[in-house]
Amino acid sequence: MRVAGAMSGTSLDGVDLAVIESDGVAITGFGQTAYRPYSEVERVILRSALGLWPGEAGVAEAAEVIEDAHLDLARDLGPIAAFGFHGQTLAHAPGLRGTHQAGDGERLARELGCPVVWDFRSSDVELGGQGAPLAPFFHWACARWIGAGGAPLAFLNLGGVGNLTWADPLAAAPDAPGALLAFDTGPANAPLDDLMQVRGLGAFDLDGALALAGQVDRGVVAAFLEDRFFVKIPPKSLDRGHFGHLVEKVSTLPDADAMATLVGCILGSVVRGMEHMPAPPAQLLVTGGGRKNPALMTGLQTALDIPVLPVEAVGLDGDFLEAQAFAYLALRVMRGMTTSAPGTTGVAAAVGGGRISQ
Repeated sequence: MRVAGAMSGTSLDGVDLAVIESDGVAITGFGQTAYRPYSEVERVILRSALGLWPGEAGVAEAAEVIEDAHLDLARDLGPIAAFGFHGQTLAHAPGLRGTHQAGDGERLARELGCPVVWDFRSSDVELGGQGAPLAPFFHWACARWIGAGGAPLAFLNLGGVGNLTWADPLAAAPDAPGALLAFDTGPANAPLDDLMQVRGLGAFDLDGALALAGQVDRGVVAAFLEDRFFVKIPPKSLDRGHFGHLVEKVSTLPDADAMATLVGCILGSVVRGMEHMPAPPAQLLVTGGGRKNPALMTGLQTALDIPVLPVEAVGLDGDFLEAQAFAYLALRVMRGMTTSAPGTTGVAAAVGGGRISQ
């Protein structure tokens, strides 16, 4: 079936949209992709809503921005069996208040005239899971699509927050015991972009140039890695704001040193995450915006003793992998299949999430 998915990530840069062909298990083809950046005004609205819960002032305005941006991209898709709408995560506190992705799938279904699958995370959280990450089932399908053979491999997504997926392509299904282990590693692009904006240096560190010119403050990195999150056994997940203080920790450092130190923190968190792998992966495939940052990629290759490659090296598209993942998950929801499992979110048993609006 031909399905579409979209993702608006924690970096708040814009909306990615992608079409795939699948039966809900195997990937049979990749279709069109598109990107719609948020304007600066829209980013201000979204940033002001971070940390808010349904009904709080500012959430409705943020939801309208999110819905309008998705509709801009999705109106001319042509016939699709379903549209996977993740929405925008504003707050995430599993075990406490739950999880909040702003955006109304019912509005999208009315205006697009096709089934929209949305609210992917709530069911998992209600059943005791972390509600994140949700891309691992798709990572398992990608591992099989690229012909990974019998060796397990790992995917590292460097978006606003970082997350790792360990996948066994020989497992019979993504929800089979031992098929997947997935969890958030720590901050990724979010503090790098925040530092650039706080200091008036632009939207992001182009080509990692600033970080590569600086010196790492090892004391800041060591203190960062003392956070209790890093000793928690996965699966585990983070809210974007969990490490919101990190930019403040480098406030006394010059620009280049501050950026290099933040990169050092990110690298340290990934290295700590790799220690949780069930077996050494044959390679680490990097997706998300962070794969375009030479400071991060060079640092990962230096720190790890396995090949570290952008997902493009195996024929995947790192700009749209998460959007493709929500297309894949949307189809699984439409077919009554599972979307998360104990190894990916810590939920008690494999569960299918998502609401369907038609």
